[in-house]
Amino acid sequence: MKKAILNILKIGIPIAFGLGLIWLFYDALCEDEKDHLFNAFRTADYTWVFLSLIIGWLSHASRAYRQKYLLKPLGYNISFWNSYHALMIGYLVNLAFPRAGEASRAGILSKTEKVPFQKGFGTILAERTFDVAMLGIVSAIMLILQLDKIDLFQEKIAHFNTGADNCGNTLVFSILGGVVKYGIIFGFILVVLLFTFKSGIRRKIIDFVKGLFEGVFSIFKSKNKVPFIAHTLFIWMMYVSMFSICFYAIDSTSVLGLDAMLAGFVAGTLGMIVVQGGIGVYPAFVGLIITIYIAPEDFNGISPDALALGWIIWASQTIMMIILGLISYLINSKNVSLIPDEKPK
Repeated sequence: MKKAILNILKIGIPIAFGLGLIWLFYDALCEDEKDHLFNAFRTADYTWVFLSLIIGWLSHASRAYRQKYLLKPLGYNISFWNSYHALMIGYLVNLAFPRAGEASRAGILSKTEKVPFQKGFGTILAERTFDVAMLGIVSAIMLILQLDKIDLFQEKIAHFNTGADNCGNTLVFSILGGVVKYGIIFGFILVVLLFTFKSGIRRKIIDFVKGLFEGVFSIFKSKNKVPFIAHTLFIWMMYVSMFSICFYAIDSTSVLGLDAMLAGFVAGTLGMIVVQGGIGVYPAFVGLIITIYIAPEDFNGISPDALALGWIIWASQTIMMIILGLISYLINSKNVSLIPDEKPK
């Protein structure tokens, strides 16, 4: 009986977490944003949306496989599926706790593949460095294609920021963000104090930092630099593709070109950086920029179709992240379970 209850809790808790996360995202929206969201779902051609999700999954699979090239020089030949599940759980954690997903991913790999946390975390930081570089390249291409619109982009976003208000319930996300922020500050202060006054812990901290740097610079030791770069290019091609293909889900945006697609992609990415999970801001930024291409005369507003496009992309990708993250969590429940199987001996 006890075991059955524990099994039910192992399944029920993560599912409740996922459903709660979806509700929190929805509850954080303003009333007009909720209307736009439902209107977007009513008018979309879902053939393109589902194809976008498939392309998005391919980018995640490629990212999971790419980590093998960073860990192999360090002596760890991890399995694809363990890497994939750790990645998807990390994405799920990131939706609720900003930037905590990377640590979660490294922690899961330490249990499933015996990769020391510091080395796994170091390779993830190395990945992020390449991601920033790729975002810079995509942004540069976007700017080259439309140098004449840079001032319009800046004025649109500035106009949005002056009139933006948080009418939805964002209290929970503010609390979660604050927990992570101040937790990091407190942790840093604690590490400095322990490093200063505890020689044994000082040795462990030094070893941790060495392992971290070893992970960060593992790409330079890899004999598979070309496949690593190929996966990096593929991942970002899939990112742009999964965003751009959704343009065909709405008639008015289906006729737009690569310049509009790249501009919307960069704007959406900035929205994800500005606000946790991109709540409200991602579709707004995408809508603001795409409006320039489909309704340039509507400077002080956002085209309903452009905003609908932003909602379709954000909602479909967020829901996919939650579902895939929960599936990976359930598969790896023994390694990341919140409910222990038995009392510690």
